[in-house]
Amino acid sequence: MRRRTLFLVPALLSGLDSGAKLRGKLVAGRKLEVGGRLIALESDDAVGKVLDDERLIGGKLEVEGKARGEGNFVIDEIHTKPLYVFQSGERLGVSYWCEICYIRTYSPGKCWCCQEDTKLDPKDPNTPDRKP
Repeated sequence: MRRRTLFLVPALLSGLDSGAKLRGKLVAGRKLEVGGRLIALESDDAVGKVLDDERLIGGKLEVEGKARGEGNFVIDEIHTKPLYVFQSGERLGVSYWCEICYIRTYSPGKCWCCQEDTKLDPKDPNTPDRKP
């Protein structure tokens, strides 16, 4: 009986935390337009910086997280890489690159090394974090 219980618990927990995906047009004010409806996005600070990035506003964005009530969506934390953009029909992970220091980050801002602004650099989520 013990063995059966141990196998059931992970299966039940994974069903509760399956995660959801939401795809639409990013609009100012941390909202996603999906099928004509505006969905309010909640996030940690690092994801919030991405949602406020003017280079992404107006573009197609996919977010991973959990629905919270009617018209609200909580995006997973930045370390899970929950943000994707679409360029030429290709789904790419949102990332930022410092051309000087060769450092990749997942939210916009100054490079922690040289203090220059990082450039938006979407990449295939299946490739390494380094530039070739």
